[in-house]
Amino acid sequence: MSVAAHWASDAIALALRDALGVDYVALNPGASFRGLHDSLVHLGGPPMLVCLHEEHAVAIAHGYAKVAERPMAAILHSNVGLMHGAMAIYNAWCDRAPVVIVGATGPVDAARRRPWIDWIHTAADQAALVRPFTKWDDQPASLRAALDALARADAVARTEPCGPVYVCLDAALQEAPIDAMPALPQMRRHRAPARAVPAAAEIARIVEVLDAAQRPVILVGRVSRDRAAWDARVALAERLGARVVTDLKLAAGFPTAHPLHGVPGYFLDDEAKRAIRDADAIVSLDAVDLAGILAQAYGDRIPAATVVSISLDRYALRGWTMDAGGLATIDVDVAAHPDAVVPLVLAALEPRPRTPFAAAHAVPLPAAPLHGPIRLPGLARALAGALGNRPYTLTRVPLGWGGDLIPFADPLAYLGYDGGAGVGSGPGMAVGAALALRGTGRVPVAVLGDGDFLMGCTALWTAVANAIPLLVVVADNRAYYNDVVHQERIARERGRPLENRWTGQRIDDPPVDLVAMARAQGAHTFGPVADAADLPGVLAQAVEATAAGAVCFVAVAVEAEYDAAMTAALSRDAGANGALRG
Repeated sequence: MSVAAHWASDAIALALRDALGVDYVALNPGASFRGLHDSLVHLGGPPMLVCLHEEHAVAIAHGYAKVAERPMAAILHSNVGLMHGAMAIYNAWCDRAPVVIVGATGPVDAARRRPWIDWIHTAADQAALVRPFTKWDDQPASLRAALDALARADAVARTEPCGPVYVCLDAALQEAPIDAMPALPQMRRHRAPARAVPAAAEIARIVEVLDAAQRPVILVGRVSRDRAAWDARVALAERLGARVVTDLKLAAGFPTAHPLHGVPGYFLDDEAKRAIRDADAIVSLDAVDLAGILAQAYGDRIPAATVVSISLDRYALRGWTMDAGGLATIDVDVAAHPDAVVPLVLAALEPRPRTPFAAAHAVPLPAAPLHGPIRLPGLARALAGALGNRPYTLTRVPLGWGGDLIPFADPLAYLGYDGGAGVGSGPGMAVGAALALRGTGRVPVAVLGDGDFLMGCTALWTAVANAIPLLVVVADNRAYYNDVVHQERIARERGRPLENRWTGQRIDDPPVDLVAMARAQGAHTFGPVADAADLPGVLAQAVEATAAGAVCFVAVAVEAEYDAAMTAALSRDAGANGALRG
């Protein structure tokens, strides 16, 4: 038989590599995109990262985007792969992360379907599975339409607020012969728009509020990894003498050791609540769930402070998911990215002496025991000691981690949580972040809970197979401890025995050999470590090996506990407007 010189999937592969400039595609192989797979292999890229689960493929692309702030691609096999990857897509949506997801279906033409398998792997509207939590989707019916769809997908994913997009390719379309290669999209003509600059009147209104404020608070939310933007936020807080509150759900946005900063957390601690209650001006730089933050501080009362919100998140509203949070009380509402606004406000403020408002005073952490059981503060101190002066990126910390345990001194020191707050994303996102950091000299470190690791552990194989240096430390409390705290609350409310709160939560009968799981995938393994005396030496070896290019894994047996703010938040009921009542 004669072999065509070119196939439609060849043009699609070249568009991903040469037009969109995709650095990598993460995938778990599937027949629905066998045509595209062949083209990626024989036309030289983008390089493929083989994953052992579709959720890992999307999580890797998500983790990569958190560092690089641009999309890489994930390819999912038909409806079954899309269903596997759906949780990771939801994470990227909630985290406002740019990810280009290429799907496949078909053949759409029923006459071309193989018996049984093609029928159960074909959907009439495959994108409907994820449409509530993607920015845009398409299922093009021709090669020209497919190339245009990819160009649009890239621009939509990058347009702020960023998010995942989905393009579904018909299997038969991919395998169609073509006479000649078509012109690829000229991406310089399909770019995402530049950040909009607010009107001068909006900047003037913000300046008016801040010039009059004596007790301002800045809530640092979704901001970029850009160092100049980081420096501008620091300069604004110092100019105002403002108290700064950040969020462990989000990547580092302000130096946590700065005297104007308190302790970041997943929920507000008592000090942050007091500062917000006492504030006469609150500036939200795209804070996640601003209404919930205000409710934590004010309860059911209307905020007394003038509230300024700088955010584009109104453009990400959906009816299916409530991830946008509550309806916040806002006095000055600016639809712009915080990075575009802060320098303009800083330039317009009148320099004048300011007394720092509610300056945070660092409370020394209690000395970690030299031996015996390991608590998270002790693990953090040993990790900090092992890292020494090396630049590091914490890709994730577990829910029990206190925000004061390791300082975040630059925009890449910490990458935040996963967005959707499911379980199992940590390993895949760590691999993606480490991929984006490879060659930068930074040591990527993921401190994961055992439940998170167990659901996503096979993502480590992709890091080993592609020589992506990464250190994974599992804080193993041998339980789904988040639900232990919830069960304790319910038991107290109902007058039932507290000792039963562990029932249905433990992961210790039998205990899972986490080290063996990591070793089976080719990682350099250490532990399990159960005595604090052994921890510094083990972590020092692991950091050294990771810095030399290895994928390393350390299992650490830790006490089951949360920091005070997290325990308090989970032990309260939500009242009106989301106010937490204890």
